[in-house]
Amino acid sequence: MFKVDNEFSNANVSRTIRFTESLFERLNETAARNNVSFNLLVLQCCKYALDNEESEVKENK
Repeated sequence: MFKVDNEFSNANVSRTIRFTESLFERLNETAARNNVSFNLLVLQCCKYALDNEESEVKENK
């Protein structure tokens, strides 16, 4: 289950990324509901996706 926490509070690599308007709105709303920054939420979403991708790859071997 996805849970928002402050694991990435020291992130310091800057990148530009483009979102669709609807995805941007959903992320903003989720960040606000969980009282975290937009950036922190995006980092957590990326980590969650990668962690789950890795477990799926391991299961399919």
